[in-house]
Amino acid sequence: MKNPLMQYANLEEVLKAVGGPVKLLRGSRLGPYMFPVNAPEHTNWRDEQRAWKEGVALLNLSYHMTDLYLRGKDALEVLRNVALTKLQSFPPNRGKQLIAASHDGYLLGDGIVFHLEQDYFRIVGPPVISDWVEFHARTGNFDVEVDRDETVTFRPGDPRIYIYQVQGPRALDMMREVTDATLPEIAFFHIGDFTIRGKPVRALRHGMAGETGFEMFGPWSDHEVVLEALEEVGAKYGMRKVGSLAYPTSTLESSWMPHPVPAIYHSDAMKPFREWLTPPHLEVLGSMGGSFYSEDIKDYYMDPVEVGYGPLIDASRDFIGAKALKERQLHQRRKKVTLVWNHQDLMSVIHDSLYADPPARFINFPLATYSTFHIDDVQKQGRHVGIAQFSGFSANAREFISLSVVDLEHAEVGTELTLLWGEAHMPRPTVEKNSLREVRVKVAPAPYFEKVIKQPDARVRSALAAAT
Repeated sequence: MKNPLMQYANLEEVLKAVGGPVKLLRGSRLGPYMFPVNAPEHTNWRDEQRAWKEGVALLNLSYHMTDLYLRGKDALEVLRNVALTKLQSFPPNRGKQLIAASHDGYLLGDGIVFHLEQDYFRIVGPPVISDWVEFHARTGNFDVEVDRDETVTFRPGDPRIYIYQVQGPRALDMMREVTDATLPEIAFFHIGDFTIRGKPVRALRHGMAGETGFEMFGPWSDHEVVLEALEEVGAKYGMRKVGSLAYPTSTLESSWMPHPVPAIYHSDAMKPFREWLTPPHLEVLGSMGGSFYSEDIKDYYMDPVEVGYGPLIDASRDFIGAKALKERQLHQRRKKVTLVWNHQDLMSVIHDSLYADPPARFINFPLATYSTFHIDDVQKQGRHVGIAQFSGFSANAREFISLSVVDLEHAEVGTELTLLWGEAHMPRPTVEKNSLREVRVKVAPAPYFEKVIKQPDARVRSALAAAT
């Protein structure tokens, strides 16, 4: 059945027709962000999670991300205009995190930008960051060519390039062997060149959840040869392929906020962008769920400072949102933390989702998120003190955890808070009848993996032990 929103020309028309952004997002039937083509599990999601910490994991990123290409003498200026990231020095064969804010300093989204060659860039990640960059590249006075390779969810056919990621403590040894010793020394967030079975490969050196990693890419015509080589050599190292169930849970350990509600729905400054966004875009079709409810869309937003991007803000130049972010840095209100669920309360919610009347909201494993933009209410003695985004189970942490931003006064490790699980406002048929449940949670560091699992100290261990 055709989506009724397709009758409208753009997001601005849609918002007027449905009665505003909260009604639009709360009324959408779309589920969580999809990871198409890749199997849900290649073995089992618990061992697939453990692979990126204990051995080596292979992730196929070829299908679910949007690739936006900018070429031309003004390409870097486009990025400097929209991104808060430090881009004064950005030579070829480097990668950077590309983070964007609204004019009034709320977070729009982020991704990774690859400087492939002089004046040629690839932006990759969730669609929102590519949409924002493309809008300015096409509507601004820039000498730049724009090209886009959409996620396969929104277009038929094969991807333009393959993207394979290997992660884990055995990844480096595996890569040396699979490249027949052509693997060069690649510094963190630099791009290097090597060969696999005679095929030229490029890779960004980075890490996921604190472990060694390489994100390889090349023309789609080479994808089978490269994949077969990775699988063949990887078998010697106990490599596991990571399916679509385990893959998005890596963010729980690394504490990356992957799908914030993009700050585009509220201001006159964003109106030109809303008029540019057509209904097939995720910002129009996406859903919002979770226990937190407000009629004011700004209450669902986060800002770059509170999610940990403050040190990345370039204070030396002007960009969209620069003035507002200076104020937010001076008056930070919240901080990103990890929330560890109380074991007894988690078990009670699972029980009540099956047997209570009215039931609790069902919890999916390993990732409990059931909407595109998920926002749960975090409270202290019945008072709202923060919001939680992603919630799920980490086999590495052996905990059910949530990524959250909470008021600074409640951000200390070990602080006891309450997360409300469920959804009292449920216009969507995708959410079953349920009643809210209180879940006791305790504050842990973010990123959880690096500071709690990899390098725990006595204070953190004591606080987390008390959580269970």
